[in-house]
Amino acid sequence: MSVLFPTLLLCVFGFFSNMRPSEPFLTAYLMGPDKNLTETQVVNEIYPIWTYSYLVLLFPVFLATDYLCYKPVLVLQACSLVVTYIMLLKAQGMLSMQLLEFFFGLATASEVAYYSYIYSVVDPAHYQRVTGYCRSITLFGSAAGSLIGQLLLSLAKAQLVHLVIITLASVAVACIAPWFLPMPKRSLFFHKSQAGTEGEKERRSSKGLIEKADDSECKMPLNPKNGSTTSRSSGGGLVEVLRMLFEDFLQCYRCRPLLAWSLWWALATCGYFQVVNYAQALWENVRPSHDYEIYNGYVETLSTLLGALAALLVGWLPVQWSLWGELTLCILSLLMAVCVFVMVTLRDIWMCYGSYVLFRATYMLLITVATYQIAASLSMQRYALVFGVNTFMALLLQTLLTVVVVDSAGLGLDVFTQFYIYGGYFSVISVVFLLAGFFKMASRRRCERDTPPDSTAEITTPITEPSSGS
Repeated sequence: MSVLFPTLLLCVFGFFSNMRPSEPFLTAYLMGPDKNLTETQVVNEIYPIWTYSYLVLLFPVFLATDYLCYKPVLVLQACSLVVTYIMLLKAQGMLSMQLLEFFFGLATASEVAYYSYIYSVVDPAHYQRVTGYCRSITLFGSAAGSLIGQLLLSLAKAQLVHLVIITLASVAVACIAPWFLPMPKRSLFFHKSQAGTEGEKERRSSKGLIEKADDSECKMPLNPKNGSTTSRSSGGGLVEVLRMLFEDFLQCYRCRPLLAWSLWWALATCGYFQVVNYAQALWENVRPSHDYEIYNGYVETLSTLLGALAALLVGWLPVQWSLWGELTLCILSLLMAVCVFVMVTLRDIWMCYGSYVLFRATYMLLITVATYQIAASLSMQRYALVFGVNTFMALLLQTLLTVVVVDSAGLGLDVFTQFYIYGGYFSVISVVFLLAGFFKMASRRRCERDTPPDSTAEITTPITEPSSGS
């Protein structure tokens, strides 16, 4: 029962907070008669505020989430979503929409509380199961919202403003759930038990074997057996926590395989956010919503469900990621580049839709692999740190790209030119990992050539690398 109650409430919150029928039609709504904004205002002056807000708020919210023990930040996320959609329904003018994007950035940054709360109230034995529940319910809610929105437009001939009203009702329902969650008594960094402190002292003094190493590329123990998944300092202050985080940061990113997957995470997530954020603007130019019926809801539903399916199939892929990871990232990053180029060069709405679905499914497959490859070698404490750093770096890159390419203060390029740049961006990612793959293969051959035959048994230490099909 102690596991069931918070998990059920989190699933209710995750479903209704992500069931937003108006989401696939946001650009059409802003540029339509309800808000009467221009494409330049929406693309170059309003949407970038979300990126900037998310970047600025991510680290403070990350620390506040742990210090306040998750629940208050979950409530903040729920309230931010309600404020966002009240403003979307009632407010007028560009400045109001920019403020709306700030609140949505706050809600997005606060998602860290949703995905970390459960680890503070359930036993580690239940982590995998409840994580699966919480993540899958958000995808299901998103897909359901997109499908409902499209069906209401296509069959019931509803207006876009009606979808906003339904979305507001959905996030209002979601806002109720966090208030009833039990308040955790521990967290990863600021609050922990004495047992966790003693376990961490043992961890820091141990000289255990390296786990998740790849031909001795990883020089530091990242997931020690006697480690704690909580903070090192019982009731430690901000300075101590920051010092600990910095030490762990240096230790984790000395591991070359982890660094490679993290590099792809940051680079690809940056490009993914840009493509997803501005795809509706591209579609609006290819097939204007005021002249034709649009099917954005079906596309978002299909891409979400296929992305979830691709994520599930990761466990069945017969790929030895330690050997072929970089080259796989190269090939599939090139596929994502091709999808973006198809969208912008052919300018056919059905090719745009199909390429977008394939683009999102490919990203979700690869980000699932990257998540598993990183998380399998980390304690829960470092899991939060590394994922947070990777997301922050992705947002930093996205902010730079937005300032230069999108924002009116920079080049303020039109959406077609932007997508040519995004296609080139993924092509560069593909080349980077092609070179990394060749370098890794050359290093392996050099090591095999330089290693005496009688010493092979000494260097092939068993590692915690997932086997093919993991």
